[in-house]
Amino acid sequence: QVQLVESGGGLVQAGGSLGLSCAPSGRTASFYAMAWFRQAAGREREFVASIRGSTDVIEYGDFIQGRFTISRDNNRNTVYLQMNVLKPEDTDVYFCAVNRGVWIVGRRSDSQSSYDSWGQGTQGTVSS
Repeated sequence: QVQLVESGGGLVQAGGSLGLSCAPSGRTASFYAMAWFRQAAGREREFVASIRGSTDVIEYGDFIQGRFTISRDNNRNTVYLQMNVLKPEDTDVYFCAVNRGVWIVGRRSDSQSSYDSWGQGTQGTVSS
């Protein structure tokens, strides 16, 4: 596994924005796929967004409704999540995940099992 470090979480009022970033702690080869998931206490981890491949194919969870944007800097192996128009229900711990190996055809980008390394998570809190 590779150690991933997330940053950018914090407290924001409803309607505000947060920007998250995630990068490996050391030098690594590039990642084929990178993603964000989130989890609140007592709930299952939920897919937020993913970006993969040489053409940066992007997918979002259904709840995003155009409010979040995932992007990445391949030179820095860093993935970003810009979250706008935040709602109190977006309060979660946000985790980044990467796939370092071969992406098997048919693998789902929204599945936790598609990723082999995870960050420790960063808390995002939205007050009403």
